[in-house]
Amino acid sequence: MSSLLASGSALAYTGAKWNLPEGVTEISHEVHGLHMMVFWICVVIGVVVFGAMFYSVFAHRKSKGAVAAKFHESTTVEIIWTAIPFFILVAMAIPAAATLVKMDDTRNADLSIKVTGYQWKWQYEYVGEDVSYFSTLAKTSNKARQLQSGVDVNTVDNYLVDVDNPLVLPVGKKIRFLITSNDVIHAWWVSQIAVKKDAIPGYINEVWTKIDEPGTFRGVCAELCGRDHGFMPIVVKALPEDEFKAWLAEKKGGGEQVAAAATTSVMPAAATMTDAAPAAEAPVEVAAVTPAPAAAAPAAAAGKSKEDLVAHGEKVYKGNCAACHQVTGAGMPPTFPALVGSKVATGPKAGAIAQVLKGKNMMPPFSQLSDDDIAGVLTYVASSWGNKGEIVQAADVAAARK
Repeated sequence: MSSLLASGSALAYTGAKWNLPEGVTEISHEVHGLHMMVFWICVVIGVVVFGAMFYSVFAHRKSKGAVAAKFHESTTVEIIWTAIPFFILVAMAIPAAATLVKMDDTRNADLSIKVTGYQWKWQYEYVGEDVSYFSTLAKTSNKARQLQSGVDVNTVDNYLVDVDNPLVLPVGKKIRFLITSNDVIHAWWVSQIAVKKDAIPGYINEVWTKIDEPGTFRGVCAELCGRDHGFMPIVVKALPEDEFKAWLAEKKGGGEQVAAAATTSVMPAAATMTDAAPAAEAPVEVAAVTPAPAAAAPAAAAGKSKEDLVAHGEKVYKGNCAACHQVTGAGMPPTFPALVGSKVATGPKAGAIAQVLKGKNMMPPFSQLSDDDIAGVLTYVASSWGNKGEIVQAADVAAARK
């Protein structure tokens, strides 16, 4: 009973409840209609078949003196019970095939989005729009799921089905998804928009949707892809077209603004991420009007102390790295190598930075982390478990991104 209640709660969070949802797209309505048609056909068949069985057992039981009939095959009966299922299957297959053809027709899309699965997050790239970002489990859920976190998961909104960066789509537009994977097989599934496709390394699957109404729709990875398979949810946020255009323009402008702020000569090149963040968020003109005092420049150039970097890096490590490399740094070889005595952790910092930004083998890129986060976690790894590697500053990471 406890398991049933728990599974019911989990399904309710993603909108599925106890039945296939009708969804918010034309295709999802057709799929729901087919689902219910097949369901009721099965109900009728079940009632007829099991009704006949139970009646025969009850009405012709041995205690009433029933004697088994002694007859052999009946060609007529065999034709009948073969023909009836055949026509039932044809009646179900024709509308199902028509819907499948529609689901595979990705032509004339208004927008294409490449969806890439990683262990364990999603990357969304708006093709031709120069917008790309990662979507990971929300920090509140990620913190609550940790052992001995002390957080009551019942107090966390949308526990395990919320993300930091949802996929934002326009309402009333045909969206084509190009779905693939960077490591193992995943599956991108959002039931309310009737999209479920495998994400296979080296292969691109296509599917499309056209959402009819604004809202937030939640999904999950539907393919067992590793130990954190349950911690890579999907959130789709559908906006009216004008709001979507404003969001997209803001995303584009934000990227240009950050790039402009990174190249401005007002702030020292070796400034820490903590100091640089306000300048990146504010217009460049404002930063130029209020330059940093000359006396503060040496402190900024020096970066953070090793102690501060390690303290911050430990938090980043536990939230992003410990699942694979373990809290002790021992890893789970050969898939997830140990960081204790690792050549990458104790070698030149340029190599470690490059691996975090670009990924390698089973390790996905973590370029979505801030320069400050990457500097902290690399310094923490290089200084822990007996390692004696180099200190990494945010400026080193910023330089490597260029």
